[in-house]
Amino acid sequence: MDMTTCLKSLLLSIQQYRGSRTAQTAAQLQKQVEEVSCLKCDQLLSSGQVLPSECVSGLVELVGNPNTSPALMSSIISLLTQLACDDDSREMLHSSYNLTSTLASVIHCHSATPGEPLVLQCLQVLQKLTYNTRVFQTTNYIYELITFLMTSIQSHNDDVIMPCLGLMANLCRDNHSVQSHIKSLDNVKPFYRTLINFLAHNSLTVVVFTLSILASLTLNEKVGEKLFDAKNIHQTFQLVFNIIVNGDGTLTRKYSVDLLVDILKNPKIADYLTRYQHFSACVSQVLGLLQSKDPDSAAKVLELLLAMCSVSGLRSLLCEVVFRPAGPKLRAAGRRQGVAVDGGRKAESGLALVQWLSSPVEGAESCSLQALQLLNELLEEALGAESVSDCVLSFVEMLLPVLLGLLKSLDPAQGDAHLRKLCQRITHVTGLLLDILHVTQSVCRLCVFVCVLALTLPLLCAEDSTTSVVSRQVSAQLCLSQVESILSCCHSNNPLTCLPPGSDNDLSQVCAEALLKTLELMSKLRQQVRDMETSFYRILQDQRIVTPLSLALTSHHRDRVQTGLSLLFEAASLPDFPSLVLGESIAANNAYRQREAELSVKRVAVQEVPPPRTNTGVLDSSGSSRSVHSLVEKIQNGLELQEQNKDSHVSEIIDVYEQKLSAFASKESRLQDLLEAKALALSQADRLIAQYRFQRAQAEAEARKLGGLLKEAERRREDLQGELGSQVLEVERSKADMEELLQHNTRLQLDSEEHQALKGAYNALLNRFNESERLLKELQSAHISLTKQSDTLRKNHEALQLQHEKMVSVMEEREEEIRSLHSDLQQKNSDILGLQGELRAEEEKGKEKDQERRDLEETVDVLRKELNKTEQARKDVSIKASSLELQKSQLETKLKQKEDELNKHSAMIAMIHSLSSGKMKNDVNLSL
Repeated sequence: MDMTTCLKSLLLSIQQYRGSRTAQTAAQLQKQVEEVSCLKCDQLLSSGQVLPSECVSGLVELVGNPNTSPALMSSIISLLTQLACDDDSREMLHSSYNLTSTLASVIHCHSATPGEPLVLQCLQVLQKLTYNTRVFQTTNYIYELITFLMTSIQSHNDDVIMPCLGLMANLCRDNHSVQSHIKSLDNVKPFYRTLINFLAHNSLTVVVFTLSILASLTLNEKVGEKLFDAKNIHQTFQLVFNIIVNGDGTLTRKYSVDLLVDILKNPKIADYLTRYQHFSACVSQVLGLLQSKDPDSAAKVLELLLAMCSVSGLRSLLCEVVFRPAGPKLRAAGRRQGVAVDGGRKAESGLALVQWLSSPVEGAESCSLQALQLLNELLEEALGAESVSDCVLSFVEMLLPVLLGLLKSLDPAQGDAHLRKLCQRITHVTGLLLDILHVTQSVCRLCVFVCVLALTLPLLCAEDSTTSVVSRQVSAQLCLSQVESILSCCHSNNPLTCLPPGSDNDLSQVCAEALLKTLELMSKLRQQVRDMETSFYRILQDQRIVTPLSLALTSHHRDRVQTGLSLLFEAASLPDFPSLVLGESIAANNAYRQREAELSVKRVAVQEVPPPRTNTGVLDSSGSSRSVHSLVEKIQNGLELQEQNKDSHVSEIIDVYEQKLSAFASKESRLQDLLEAKALALSQADRLIAQYRFQRAQAEAEARKLGGLLKEAERRREDLQGELGSQVLEVERSKADMEELLQHNTRLQLDSEEHQALKGAYNALLNRFNESERLLKELQSAHISLTKQSDTLRKNHEALQLQHEKMVSVMEEREEEIRSLHSDLQQKNSDILGLQGELRAEEEKGKEKDQERRDLEETVDVLRKELNKTEQARKDVSIKASSLELQKSQLETKLKQKEDELNKHSAMIAMIHSLSSGKMKNDVNLSL
């Protein structure tokens, strides 16, 4: 699907999810978000279309809603991160859609779990959005975000510390409100101690973030004076330069450059850097980064060099490094385009700057413009000195062909964005040439830059005068075509669709500035180039010059106004200068500015705060709704004070009036926008009508004038026809002179060709000599190494020979020992045979003993069986004896019992007998 279809489906899914927050609608929305993420979204927000704006507004609103699922929120944030691919898109997401405050609210809702992937994602996106962007203190949840960052930085969670440090560095940079808020907190001293401890961290990125935060917060305080004093600042410089050159990546290099740019704003630190002894070496290493093909790294390096140029003491040092004399190979490469350069890094510093000048405008336009500004500063310093070195002049000669390629004709069909970039580049190039012309007053240098303006590259001969060379080589028609292309671009731009005349980004403003710079350059060179003055005055009398000149005269830039006044002073005396049209154009611009000021005053009176383009769930959607709500609150408060307990229908009346007031406010805003558009169209139409009327009157007057000129031309033709005969004779004599000159020129060409052939042969012989010398050195080093190896092998051979002789003697001794052992072995074998015979006899005796032992064992077994039987009988007898003893003991106990009973009975009988007679006692005793 194409982008429009996907965006429509995404907008429909957003509306469905708003109406019904079910799992099905959430899955559908997430699917649409992922489909849009798969498409190319470059410059989608900066296109100004309504559909992408509505989709982004809905997505930001869903991110700010705490009821949105984390998975869907993460997908939406990933899509918004993909949309923020350039500076304009990031600025729109930050300022127009309030994405910064929305993500801050998400972090505030999940502040209890800082290690959550959603929080980390929000921190990374915020770091990307807030880089080089001012965050105001009125932004929602900004103070809560700062508190969260300080708490997370002081924690021990390594996953959260790095993005929190990067985001804190962005918020603190050039933001006095955030700095004041952090300094006013109670826990700022522990926060400082934590940051100082981070300076010893093993990650260079963490160290750079920490230094950036400390520089923003403490640079002008006592803590900063201790950190960046004279003892520590040189170590800081070395650390920052090492990180820039050998950093972890583009992100670390960007923040390192920003840190150095910020601390250079302090005069004391800038003075320390001018006295830094390794400054030239460090700058040479930094300039070496320009040889890479990464435009982001090159842009940051150029930004650092421009910041150094703002320090007067550093500019001369930079000139020494950049314009350092190159080696022979580099100078040869400067004369021969297309030849590879193999000089040292120091010699290639200036060449790297020149290479970035010729980079394409798409993708690396900032590098090209920054390189032009840097060369402007450096050449102004170098050429403004009392004595200009040959290195600077040779560098300027190398710079000329590159500047030649930058001054190209414009094509309106390439689009406004491309034209704007090309015009900006032309403005900077012509500004660089004007500055160099202003500094260098010698005629020779003027002629060189005339060649650049004319888009030709003549070879200036030393024996010819500068004036004659310029008159033969430079054509004013080429300069005129450059101006014509810029004028065509200015008038191909529709004035009704332009930005206001005061806007610096308007294409008309950019084209006008490029045109004025070119005219100013032509004005300075009109005396040195043939027909340049005629072309210059011809352009000043063109009707199309009115619009750029009026924009310059009504501009708020001092340089543009001064350039416009100087051109007006030159053109005012010309007979066909459209002064009336210029006055009408200036009046129209002033009227437009006055009308714009009145409308802005009215908008401020009706609408207190400019309406944001999105709704985060906390703020209202427009400033008019805020004014309506405030008015309703005032009415409600007044009614409550008058009749607190009487009016029961106040809320209903307020709702009705609130709806009416909001409808009137929206209708008024629409009418106001329509009125502004109509006023702009009317002013542009009045200006075009006035221009047309004046052009028509001027055309009629010019037609009458041309009729008179035609009659005068007929008369002069008759006079000139008589002079033609004499001119024919002069032409014949000139032809003879030309033939002689051609013959002389042919001889010179033959000499030149022979010189070139000899030069080529000399270069070939020189290359062969260098190659032979290199091979000789290699063979000498190989011979030395082989000699050393031969000595080593000879020593090893002698040692091995001695070892071999020792081994031979040892082997002879071992052989004698083996013979003696062999004889001993034979004697032992004979002894073993005798012992084996004795052993057999002993074995026979052992067999007989074994037989006897078996017989005795059988007898012992029989006796054992009989003994077992006897033992068993004994056991039975012992058992019977024990039973008998038991019976005996039982009988004894019974006997004792009976005896006891008998004793009792005897006692009873004795008692009885004691009562009876003695006879009876005796009878009893006898019976007993």
